[in-house]
Amino acid sequence: MATTEQPPSRLRAWMLEGLSDMGKGGAQHAPHAEPKPEEGQHWFRVMCLTGVDYFSTLGYQPGIAALAAGLLSPIATIILVIVTLAGALPVYRRVAEESPHGQGSIAMLERLLTFWKGKLFVLTLLGFAATDFLITITLSAADASTHLVENPHLHSALHDQQMLITLVLVALLGAVFLKGFLEAIGVAVALVGLYLALNVVVVIVGLWHIITEGHVVTDWSSALTAEHGNVFVMIGMALIVFPKLALGLSGFETGVAVMPHVKGDPGETEEDPKGRIRGTKKLLTAAALIMSCFLICTSFITTLLIPEKDFEEGGPANGRALAFLAHDYLGGAFGTVYDVSTIAILWFAGASAMAGLLNLMPRYLPRYGMAPHWARAVRPMVIVFTLVGFLVTWIFDADVDAQGGAYATGVLVLISSAAIAVTIAARKAGQRNWTIGFAVISAVFLYTTVVNVIERPDGVKIGACFIAGIIILSLASRLARAFELRVTSVTMDDMAERFVRDIASRKIRFIANEPDARDIAEYRDKIEQIRQDNDVPEQEDFVFVEVTVTDPSEFESGLTVRGEVMHHRYRVLSLESSSVSNALAALLLHVRDTTGCIPHIYFEWTEGNPFANFLRFFLFGQGEVAPVTREVLREAEPDRARRPRVHTG
Repeated sequence: MATTEQPPSRLRAWMLEGLSDMGKGGAQHAPHAEPKPEEGQHWFRVMCLTGVDYFSTLGYQPGIAALAAGLLSPIATIILVIVTLAGALPVYRRVAEESPHGQGSIAMLERLLTFWKGKLFVLTLLGFAATDFLITITLSAADASTHLVENPHLHSALHDQQMLITLVLVALLGAVFLKGFLEAIGVAVALVGLYLALNVVVVIVGLWHIITEGHVVTDWSSALTAEHGNVFVMIGMALIVFPKLALGLSGFETGVAVMPHVKGDPGETEEDPKGRIRGTKKLLTAAALIMSCFLICTSFITTLLIPEKDFEEGGPANGRALAFLAHDYLGGAFGTVYDVSTIAILWFAGASAMAGLLNLMPRYLPRYGMAPHWARAVRPMVIVFTLVGFLVTWIFDADVDAQGGAYATGVLVLISSAAIAVTIAARKAGQRNWTIGFAVISAVFLYTTVVNVIERPDGVKIGACFIAGIIILSLASRLARAFELRVTSVTMDDMAERFVRDIASRKIRFIANEPDARDIAEYRDKIEQIRQDNDVPEQEDFVFVEVTVTDPSEFESGLTVRGEVMHHRYRVLSLESSSVSNALAALLLHVRDTTGCIPHIYFEWTEGNPFANFLRFFLFGQGEVAPVTREVLREAEPDRARRPRVHTG
């Protein structure tokens, strides 16, 4: 008797809203539909969307730089700017060319590696990407709460509530995405415009105080000379501490991720979005130049105007150096406006990072079969990321400085991987000079990453936790979905369709054959064995089905069936798939649906240990073919009367 499915509850339907539309077209697309080039926004408006992540680091970067480099902060920042403009910027301009749909460097490297090693490599990079984006959420929320708590008008009431405020901000961010987050570029433009304008005022006032109080520069240079001797020692020390300032390199990965929103030329296609690429290059260049100017100016004024002890933990400038100057030199009213602006852009930076996570994770994990179906829906993933944000905030005690190492590690690993990817791309394109240049940049970023990991191992530890969590959960999910029908479509050539139409006039009987020599003896002996094992009369007709395993690490794929006649008498359907059992099950269901007849398929038992054979199926797509094919069919077709028949002898 046919069973009727119970309608899903309202909560379940709301949580999984839009799930049925996701993953179509090869499951390559993110939860948010990518706009066509002509429907996008001008590059300078989209720059503000990535700018809420990139520019918001001014809220804490000067303080972190002062803690890391001390009096050398301006010199170390200049080195950071040189690396940004001469290293990260050229790399990501090339990434924009090679990956114009927002996939970033991970997709570039994914194309270089196949099979399981490629999947594990991508999962590792996803772990660092998750570190980058999630720490962006928690660090930004922590710094926003610092600005709120340290505001002179609120300090007495909120001084012990930083953890609670940070958790509330993370929860509020999750709530916005649960309701339905639109890429509010207009809001980003307003926030970025106001924040940068306020920072211009603070910088001008700070520089004015430095100019009018001439002894400030003299005091700084004298202290610098006394501490480090000559200019070569200063540069050497600045190079040593430079990896600690790597937070100032954040934002480039987000800049590539927002590429689908950049307006292209009229009439251009997704296959050749030249206008989008050109606009993204302008976006990346403008953002880097703006940020570089602010980094140099803010590190200079904060180092010269704020006492060193005020940067330390518990000090009034810790995590909020520019806000400290805003209050000190421009009064409480302006300082409060600056705090509100900083809190808003830091919170919106978390929104940008959340959008990046929701764009990145569903692009890979469901396609690998390494996430449950609900991972393609936005709202369940928002809950997962919000809970992880709570955990990270609790582990780091909502401390901005403590999260800096983990954030820098995620940023540097992604930039290093991007540099390596474009080096390989340039080499494949035969561009010798670019290859050498990108190789040098890769070496610089790899050195910076290694030094950062050695000096601040907490960053790679939290990154390793994300990697381990993603790999363990991914493999567990793939194991749980092992018997799922993973063929997205079945296409048969003319000869294959002719075979099926011919045999459908009688009883459809297939023989599963593992192709070996493919000589006449192989097919003759196979038919004889099947007849004896299953007591099939000699007058019954058979068609052979042979599956060649391609990449067993792939989860979903289309199936193409080719028909051929071997040795002028044996009809063979040839298939290529990542899994023998899934290919056979998909073929049987397709034949049933197109002919209206229930097909039969005949196997011989696989020799060997059943557990070892299951592992062969799980990892390499072969092994326990007969029982796994039957199980895939059972899950795909619950009605026994309509289920294709599996015979094993």
